[in-house]
Amino acid sequence: MAIIDIVKYQAQEDEFVWKYPSENLRIGTQVIVNPSQYALFVKGGEILDEFKSGTHTIKTDNIPLLNKIINLPFGGNSPFQAEVWYVNLIATLDNKWGTTSPILLEDPKYGIIIPVRAFGQYGFKVANPRLFIESLVGNLPSYNAAKIQEYFKGKIISSLTSLISKKLISDNISILEINIYLEELSTFCREKITEEFQHFGLEIVNFYFLSINVPLDDPSVVKLKETKDLVAKVKIAGKELYQMDRSFDFLDNAAKNQGGAGNLMGAGLGLGLGAGIGNQLGNISSHLNTQNTQQSPPALPTSYFVLINNQQNGPLSLEDVKQLIADVRINSQTMVWKEGLADWTLILNLPELSIIFSQTPPPPPPIL
Repeated sequence: MAIIDIVKYQAQEDEFVWKYPSENLRIGTQVIVNPSQYALFVKGGEILDEFKSGTHTIKTDNIPLLNKIINLPFGGNSPFQAEVWYVNLIATLDNKWGTTSPILLEDPKYGIIIPVRAFGQYGFKVANPRLFIESLVGNLPSYNAAKIQEYFKGKIISSLTSLISKKLISDNISILEINIYLEELSTFCREKITEEFQHFGLEIVNFYFLSINVPLDDPSVVKLKETKDLVAKVKIAGKELYQMDRSFDFLDNAAKNQGGAGNLMGAGLGLGLGAGIGNQLGNISSHLNTQNTQQSPPALPTSYFVLINNQQNGPLSLEDVKQLIADVRINSQTMVWKEGLADWTLILNLPELSIIFSQTPPPPPPIL
């Protein structure tokens, strides 16, 4: 083969490493390195010199190790075999990444595990050409962006699960809110993933999350949304008021229950939930006393619940109960419950209601 006098390379956009196809060099050969390129002079598997952009002439003065490695029987223009490797330093920015299957993340706010898919884009360039060739390229004659993407895609995806989880936990971010924090999450993951690329002489130029998606019809996502709505209601109304409101909802549903057995069950539910209401009312009253010690809050009126034809009725005021007695809709054998009672009891067992029967005249005698 002919002796090479000039070595140069017209870089391809997606090619990062290219080996000059001839090894027949001579002392005095010029190596031309264009901007955004880097060249390495290799002999016998050893890198003897590195060339930045510009025109470089191979001389023993410039590469002293040549005197020890090659035999120069023909003087200054002696031919010899050596390799010139070019490294492209241009950054490639449009590399896509994405999870092939959902990754499972636990929502730090609500403790529910959600399947998540993430998609994004990253860019990289060669920052340390010598390390890049020694650790990743080896003796391959060329190395393009596709090979780098293939190698690092798995490393990126495997790192994302732990990185996203760490960010969510450290900042207490719900998965339902995660798209608001994509920029912060991108910066956080870029800093961590950069360390892996640096081991191979590469530098991450950019790293972005384009989207993070959850399957809206997945049972875990539905449960997460319901939990978030519940927490929001409690936060707005306050824990005590929310629990009292829920108790009234249960009482209302129990009162609408039809059938004998269902009505008795409704009465039992009313009893337990009614007791809960009493506790909530007591808690609210205590809270108001704590907030304003100079003025006592007005006492809440007593409410009663009565069974009429095995149907729960209430809450009723004292006047309502008097009217029911006057209308002969309830009698001395009627079961009644109010705040503070552990169970339903006969109406005569409540002094304030028992006295009503002594004040109410009996029904008029039948007309003869």
